[in-house]
Amino acid sequence: MAAKYDHLRAKAISLRTEKHMTLDEIVECLSLPKTTVYYWIKDLPIPARPRQQHWGQRRGTEAMQAKYAAKREAAYQQGCEEAPELLKNPTFRDFVVLYMAEGYKRDRNDVVLGNSDPRIVKLAHDWLQALSKKECSYQLQYHTDHDVAELQDYWGSLLGVAPSKIKASRKSNSNQLTGRKFRSVYGIISVGVGDTYLRARLQAWMDYVKAQW
Repeated sequence: MAAKYDHLRAKAISLRTEKHMTLDEIVECLSLPKTTVYYWIKDLPIPARPRQQHWGQRRGTEAMQAKYAAKREAAYQQGCEEAPELLKNPTFRDFVVLYMAEGYKRDRNDVVLGNSDPRIVKLAHDWLQALSKKECSYQLQYHTDHDVAELQDYWGSLLGVAPSKIKASRKSNSNQLTGRKFRSVYGIISVGVGDTYLRARLQAWMDYVKAQW
């Protein structure tokens, strides 16, 4: 087993130094946990990609991609370093685990969590505001017999934001709520921030927690 991982470590280092791959690219190539690859290559900077023979937009695009990849990796490193201390806070750990289960993971630029439980939404919102300087956005889904203004007032009061900031849309796959108020009595609200570097730090926190299981 050790020999197998020695080979993979050597491969990761080769991909970094010879193929000029970013952390995300190496993780995808080797299908390994991100934290594992990170600790193998964390002391190796991203080498500049070889210049193309022609000049112009492609060269500028590649330089920009390398710049932001380096920033994402720096944010991931920050997340790894701060994880042990932050995770001592039980509500922070709750937030990270909740995001692992229900958070939006398809975009590396957004941190979004949706739920119908007011306590879960409030917890997520409080941590997003504490962790990011970006302004939160709010998207509410409601049933046909909901009073939308009433829901916006409810969530606005709970989260301490103007009801007008909560954008509402009817659930496309549902009918009336009447008769089943045990579910989504307040609708389903998603709270989030467009924060690429918080998303990278959050990935490190999630990886750190999973590595402990």
